Amino acid sequence: MPRHPIDPISFIHKTSLTDYPAEVILRAKMCLLDLIGIAAGGTKTQLSQIIHGYARDEMPGPVPFIFHDGSANRAAAAMAIGMGIDSLDGHDGFNPSKGHIGAPMFPALYTAAIGQAMSGANFLAALIVGYELGARTAIAQHRSCPDYHTSGSWGAVAAAGVAARVMGLDAGQTRHALGIAEYHGPRSQMMRCIDHPTMVKDGAGWGAMCGVSAAGMAARGFTGAPAITVEQASDLWQDAGQHWYMLEQYYKPYPVCRWAQAPVEAALSLRRALNLQSSDIQKIDIETFHESVRLATATPKTTEEAQYSTSFPVAIALARGGIAPDDLDNAALQDPEILRLSQATLMHESDMPNAEFPLRRFARVRLTLSDGNTHESDWFEPAWDHTAPPSPADIAAKYHALSDPILGAARAAAIEDSVMRLDKTQFDPLAALLRGAP
Repeated sequence: MPRHPIDPISFIHKTSLTDYPAEVILRAKMCLLDLIGIAAGGTKTQLSQIIHGYARDEMPGPVPFIFHDGSANRAAAAMAIGMGIDSLDGHDGFNPSKGHIGAPMFPALYTAAIGQAMSGANFLAALIVGYELGARTAIAQHRSCPDYHTSGSWGAVAAAGVAARVMGLDAGQTRHALGIAEYHGPRSQMMRCIDHPTMVKDGAGWGAMCGVSAAGMAARGFTGAPAITVEQASDLWQDAGQHWYMLEQYYKPYPVCRWAQAPVEAALSLRRALNLQSSDIQKIDIETFHESVRLATATPKTTEEAQYSTSFPVAIALARGGIAPDDLDNAALQDPEILRLSQATLMHESDMPNAEFPLRRFARVRLTLSDGNTHESDWFEPAWDHTAPPSPADIAAKYHALSDPILGAARAAAIEDSVMRLDKTQFDPLAALLRGAP
């Protein structure tokens, strides 16, 4: 437990790894390994290749990228890494805010830590601080603003907080860093990207860049306080050190929007129970909540359109028994059987899932087979929610499935070992393993 007054600035700067329960530390390692695996898998996306090339050429500097050759200035590197992680859309998330803390926050922490010669324990402590700050800031923003903004909006504040900690800003500078990040954070419209999927996605890269920039500006005397989502949300900090939002992050078994994952689970349950082949299926009806219905791209032309679809991932799952990154890109988007199933899918909005969203995401699926018979699943939720989290072995298996083909088994294993021992070593050995293209 923290041994100091519970206020946001003190929590950012004065907590250490010894203040955190063992289960919180383990979950932080799982999130870190998961984010690194997604960063590795994301290197193949066009989005990640474009943004790293742009940052390297247009905003040069000494901070090395993760799994890409080259470097950029601190803010640009954070932007590129954040967008690279977001490009695969398989990272952890937080139900109350309908978004993702790690994707904008971890790149800011990584880039701020480069060159600091910090311990692994301090890096892990800062990571936990980022999740706790990000969760509370997200809740504060969403309860005060009717529009649904991307994760980068409040993620910028979390990014500024961890950067301020690592850079050694004082309390006044940190207060201004949080305020600058909140003011300039990308209040981008998430549902616009849902309706029109493109590479702008969830704002993770812009949030990371904004947070790192805010900390750097505050260190030079730039002012920007207060951060309303922090200073006018004191009720959310009363349980800091007792209530750990680090333990309330979900994980994704599939690299597609979380809103599509309950339908995927429902469809897979029928596939297994009936021992179906995709050719047996004539029609698919999905009953779920409004936001999942809005994922309406049945014939995606890009990776982003495939990730922000409900029918296409369900079709993949029914045809192949699961969803891998390669199922969402290039020739896979032209697979005639998957397209047939996706186009044979009807989406239906339902009151019960609507009432439970965003804290829970429900869906059920009804399949009409070629023999005319229909079969309906039970109501399903996405796998690996915080109420039924994956085991460390589950996350390790996911990590290796993503990383081994990209990095090679030896490098991937060394990274896993470094992450799991990070509380007993320095940060630099892990940073060295992350540096440079496969």
